[in-house]
Amino acid sequence: MTQALLRTAGQPLGTATKALIMLHGRGGSAADILSLASHLRVADFALLAPQAAQNSWYPQSFLAPPAQNEPYLSAALASVAQAAAEAARHGIGPANLYFLGFSQGACLTLDYVARHAQRYGGVVAFTGGLIGDRVYPENYGGDLAGTPIFIGTSDPDFHVPVERVRASTALLTGLGAAVTEKVYSNMGHTISREEIDLANALIFEPA
Repeated sequence: MTQALLRTAGQPLGTATKALIMLHGRGGSAADILSLASHLRVADFALLAPQAAQNSWYPQSFLAPPAQNEPYLSAALASVAQAAAEAARHGIGPANLYFLGFSQGACLTLDYVARHAQRYGGVVAFTGGLIGDRVYPENYGGDLAGTPIFIGTSDPDFHVPVERVRASTALLTGLGAAVTEKVYSNMGHTISREEIDLANALIFEPA
């Protein structure tokens, strides 16, 4: 499968010292998720947003058995790796590499980071969890070494059960991440102002 088109914005990769990989949700686009950056404290970041074919990273629910989402899931993970490699090619290493996703993009964000665990700058998942009909610990490894991760979600959420969010938090914590999980009652499948404020405080401008 062909790799996703990579859209860029923010600071030029050649001069930026930090990069943020932004992953859109199902039915969304790279342009959509890039527009969220205007609400985040990332003015000095290079922004990289892969665009999924037909605006979807994989066809089934993220709760389907992984084989049912292949070969699309592997291609989606490769698209994230491509964006990370592009940042690395311009001298931006993992410690200055950040990830953010919404919904399907949040699931992909968390799965990629858990599969390639090392010390990243930070991770934001707006309504997402690790991918599969169950959590597969054997898919994940490495040491997140204190990487700050913010996961926000609604209870209930039609697409993402809160039980999977909590299981994902547990696994990521086990890999060494510093996870902040916030569950909002009846928030709906959206990104709230409070979530944005927390992402800024915890990930993009920590004290």
